[in-house]
Amino acid sequence: MGKIRVLLTGGPPTLREADRIHFVADLGDKVKIPAGNGYEHFSASGESRTVDNLELPVFAWCGRTKIAE
Repeated sequence: MGKIRVLLTGGPPTLREADRIHFVADLGDKVKIPAGNGYEHFSASGESRTVDNLELPVFAWCGRTKIAE
């Protein structure tokens, strides 16, 4: 698990708030979250937001892929 805490924005409304804080090893990484029968993808947006008095880089939703059968 990475050490940089990031905030995930956008994507499906079914994504739990608890899953919107994620860790990455590098800000160039993409985040892939399993959701239902697929994955939600997030990438760095270049923005940041304050959450619980911490300035977190924002990773915005950039698409969804289905799990291969």
